[in-house]
Amino acid sequence: MKHTFSAQNPTQQYISIQFEFDCNSETTLVQLASWRPGRYELGNFAKNVKGFKVFNEAGKILDVEKVTKDCWQIDTTNSNSVKILYQYYATDLNAGSTYLSKDQLYVNPVNCCLYVVGQEHQPIEVQLEIPETFEIAAPLPREGNRLFAKNYDELADSPFICSAQLQHNAYVVENVKFNIWFNGEVKVNWEKLISDFTQFTTKQIKTFTEFPVEEYHFFFQIVPYRAYHGVEHLNSTVILLGPSYDIFEGAYADLLGVSSHELYHAWNVKAIRPIEMFPYDFTKENYSKLGYLCEGVTTYMGDLHLYKSGVFSFSDYKRELATQLQKHFDNFGRFQYSVAESSFDTWLDGYAPGAPNRKVSIYTEGCLLAFVTDIFIAEHSKDRCHLDDVMRCLYFDFYLKGKGISEADYQNTIAQFAGRRMDEIFADFFYGTKNFESLLTKAFDYLGLEITHKPVASYSAAKLGFKSIPQGPNFVAKAIYPGSPAELGGMMLEDEIIAVNSYATNGDMDRWLTYFDNDIKTLTISRKGRLMELSLPEVNRFFYVEYGIQELEKPNTAQRQAFDSWSK
Repeated sequence: MKHTFSAQNPTQQYISIQFEFDCNSETTLVQLASWRPGRYELGNFAKNVKGFKVFNEAGKILDVEKVTKDCWQIDTTNSNSVKILYQYYATDLNAGSTYLSKDQLYVNPVNCCLYVVGQEHQPIEVQLEIPETFEIAAPLPREGNRLFAKNYDELADSPFICSAQLQHNAYVVENVKFNIWFNGEVKVNWEKLISDFTQFTTKQIKTFTEFPVEEYHFFFQIVPYRAYHGVEHLNSTVILLGPSYDIFEGAYADLLGVSSHELYHAWNVKAIRPIEMFPYDFTKENYSKLGYLCEGVTTYMGDLHLYKSGVFSFSDYKRELATQLQKHFDNFGRFQYSVAESSFDTWLDGYAPGAPNRKVSIYTEGCLLAFVTDIFIAEHSKDRCHLDDVMRCLYFDFYLKGKGISEADYQNTIAQFAGRRMDEIFADFFYGTKNFESLLTKAFDYLGLEITHKPVASYSAAKLGFKSIPQGPNFVAKAIYPGSPAELGGMMLEDEIIAVNSYATNGDMDRWLTYFDNDIKTLTISRKGRLMELSLPEVNRFFYVEYGIQELEKPNTAQRQAFDSWSK
């Protein structure tokens, strides 16, 4: 079984793919994945396929019929082998896509590689017909321009980059080689990068006591514009970041954060996996409510291990956790839909914002509930155990024994280390929509910390309850606080504010609103091409608030001991 990649005209961004395999039946089904691991929504990659032609070993064109949106049935009567030729449109550049240009061939095989139904366990060869100047960065075993996968699952989870711009370095922790590849314009500070990566990698391996694979690859796609995206794989991760000039400046904390997050996925998701995805079924949705474990725990642990390893200061860590607090409190969907329901519904509306205040983020809510769980375990075990112990147990007692994780398995394992069940907390806050601010306050207090809040700097957000973004000299409403003057005054999302009390907003809307602080405020807006005025009532309170975390001035002995145990 063999896939051959080539590109006659890269500027058209069509990759030519040839798929060859043996057959011994009258009909054969070939399938293209409907989704990719790490993105729990349908990708419908077959929409990028054109020129689908099928031949047998004699060169005869075989009859083919599409039986689903991404499955083809081939008449293979009297045929011993099959060759399929097709082109794949590769124009999207992100951490989970396939992309072609004159500068690179970047492939996530799950996007574009067919498999033969019933032959998923057969070994696969990949032949790369690329320019001589291109280097190959790939996690699969390699001989020249050929890559080798044990089966389709391994191929689907093994991205590769072919480019003349690749930069490479590596480090070793616990006899595991960690490769770092950069593609694109970037001046890499290798000394700092290797030092920081070695620290958080060492800490994560120490937590689990072993690494799931023999070798690992970080693939960085660096772009000249603002970008942030990461995707986990079996023994690698692809991370898209930009702009180039900021990677080792203002965006370096982002680089560290997403890298630690994706490395933690090597255990959590690639090894510890919901039973509904054990194994993956690439033909349809793999529904699971365990997004709070897959992404929530990973978000929490990724940043926490940066702090525990000394890569992040506590101020750095507080900033990252406060960002999750901010997202939580700014999303009123938390009163409508639980994190478990939102996990299930990633397959419905993907990762787009969707209907306002309808759902929550499995990353944000899952992270904060992982923190609550960590402290629950610490409190009830007298600081002898933490969430680290739960995750290590799931790895050894489930993954290494060939088992997926159920919702009950996770809860039972927590109870095993806490010595007490979290049934009520799970019912109310993981599967329910109760406000868990008091739960967070209690968890922070256990460590000698407290949540802070103050009005945001923006007048329109703090006192009128709407957030906006500039559009030329005007401002477009992007979020409206329930019960705020903006909502009561009739503002709608996407309204364009063009004047305050008849004075044009030439990029200074908030200055005018502050100027008219004690006056009636009438906004002139444009709504779908129609001009109108909105009078905003006075409401004597603040709306959007900035959240933070700070240490108590005088933590007691128990709090100091709990903090030391939690952070070591």
